[in-house]
Amino acid sequence: MPRILSIDYGLKRTGIAVTDELQIIASGLTTVSSDELLQFLKNYFQKEKVELVIIGEPKQMNNLPSESAPLVHAFIEAFKKHFPQMPIKSIDERFTSKMAFQTMIDSGLKKKQRQNKALIDEISATILLQDYLNSSLR
Repeated sequence: MPRILSIDYGLKRTGIAVTDELQIIASGLTTVSSDELLQFLKNYFQKEKVELVIIGEPKQMNNLPSESAPLVHAFIEAFKKHFPQMPIKSIDERFTSKMAFQTMIDSGLKKKQRQNKALIDEISATILLQDYLNSSLR
């Protein structure tokens, strides 16, 4: 069965997570520089079968798009041009960064390790994907 991949897109870095082949568990894959993301995805899609890409959609508490939403929407348009056959789904990503930071605390990471923003991005993508797997959005 093909994997599902999730993207927590940011201005500088992008966290990426994928499912196992049975689409049961989400695991962090990596964090890449956002300007290298499309090339990374091209290489990944050549090696692995992916049937869906989940992209975090930044929203404010009042459900309106956040100030980073135009950046994410621009990435989505570029993604569609590069991978027109790949289905994508945008999902509310509110609180994933806070949940990722709390996950780091709960897992006993030291303060220095918790300052690793790349790790926060990767964990955020993992939370986003696992929430999708657990939800009725499927």
